[in-house]
Amino acid sequence: MTTTAPIPTRPAAAHPRSGLIIAVLAFAGMGASFMQTILIPIQAKLPELLDAAREDTAWVITVTLLVSAICVPISGKLGDMFGKRRVALVLLALLVTGSVIAALSPTVVPLIIGRGLQGTGMGVIPLGIAILRDILPPRRLGGAIALVSATLGVGGALGLPLSAFVTEHFDWHALFWVAAAISTVSFVLFATIIPASVLRTGGRIDLIGALGLALGLVGVLLGVSKGNEWGWGAPQTLVCLIGGVVVLLVWGVYELRFANPLVDLRVSARPSVLLTNLSSIAMGFALFSSSIVFPQLLELPTQTGGLGLTLLQASFVLMPSGLAMLAMSPVAGRLERSIGAKPLLVAGASIIAVSYVGAVLVDLQVWHVLVFNILIGIGIGLGYAAMPTLIMQAVPATETGAANGLNTLMRALGTSVAAAVIAAILADSAVPFGDTFVPSGEGFELAFVFGLVAAVACALIAVFIPKPEPHTAEQPSLPEGVV
Repeated sequence: MTTTAPIPTRPAAAHPRSGLIIAVLAFAGMGASFMQTILIPIQAKLPELLDAAREDTAWVITVTLLVSAICVPISGKLGDMFGKRRVALVLLALLVTGSVIAALSPTVVPLIIGRGLQGTGMGVIPLGIAILRDILPPRRLGGAIALVSATLGVGGALGLPLSAFVTEHFDWHALFWVAAAISTVSFVLFATIIPASVLRTGGRIDLIGALGLALGLVGVLLGVSKGNEWGWGAPQTLVCLIGGVVVLLVWGVYELRFANPLVDLRVSARPSVLLTNLSSIAMGFALFSSSIVFPQLLELPTQTGGLGLTLLQASFVLMPSGLAMLAMSPVAGRLERSIGAKPLLVAGASIIAVSYVGAVLVDLQVWHVLVFNILIGIGIGLGYAAMPTLIMQAVPATETGAANGLNTLMRALGTSVAAAVIAAILADSAVPFGDTFVPSGEGFELAFVFGLVAAVACALIAVFIPKPEPHTAEQPSLPEGVV
């Protein structure tokens, strides 16, 4: 009988191609997050382009959110079990397939299917962060995590002007051919550059846990995302919200009794993990509040109090925020090594709060929006660098995929709630303008206040994150070189 030594939490030295690996993981993450904003330039035109009702075309946006929310924690666990590289390649293949289906879609139904498959690509980001822990020494880990984690915002920020340019000069299907090309390059680079995973737990897939989590998340997120459209007191909204919560509660009881659960709730309940995830929800809310308000404010006519820019002009004003997130990656890595991840998260949330204070107090002009949005990008860059580090310090190496997947889900939950709450605020404040209604200045100001509250809440929660508890004994790895 042979025995296997316990898995080390990190290798003694960096992989010889670690710099190239980091670049590939960042490129794949940016490609996946780009899919989230790819349809923003033509969202209002989809009913006309697809000859479908607005209620049907709304699913083109909603389905990507739902699928990514379900896929992220499940793919993280599968990566821990069967190899992060293998699972990431499957997700990238689905992303390519979805992009091609969407590019060939003449009607709304195949476009919804393609967009759903595109949503699976978001699982590549937490898997990439987990791969970094497997291959990098501590001195390089912080900056690399900051870079890959920042792609959650960078891809969307860079993708917006690209999408606007493509839609202004080409048929809208070209957007998805661009997406297919990006995801194909990501797949090839991932297959040829990223090494096979050697930290695996194996075991049996928790199918019931995966189904329960999927049903619960779909219920809650669908209720939140459609609440403004259906009405918060409408039967379908209440069924989704209440039903989703009940399913998640039952799912939680089941997961506590399962030997190899999809989500280890005992680990997730550790104060260091729980508080980090709660702060992630708040930061996700703070991020998306500005992502909703600033584009509308920039593009509304000047007669309504807006700034009167075109979509492409507004995109270039918003793009530097993503570049700021990217530029903060090496800075965040150095700060994490010198002051720690917790102060980094507090600092990031505080910078976002300062930006919102300025947005509330100043009579906003284009350059104000540019500056405040860059500050938000800096804050998000610091915060998104700190959160995965805090998570990975608190969980065993064999659970980094699942734990990062859950943390990414928490950020997505914050953005989903922000989308519903800020949309409701702007709708309630709407004033007539010609044949339509537009948000009022008071509505924009209240939305900024909600973003400020979320940023302050994130900072306060982060202050109380304790030092991580010692890990229990970790499980053995499979032989190196197994795909």
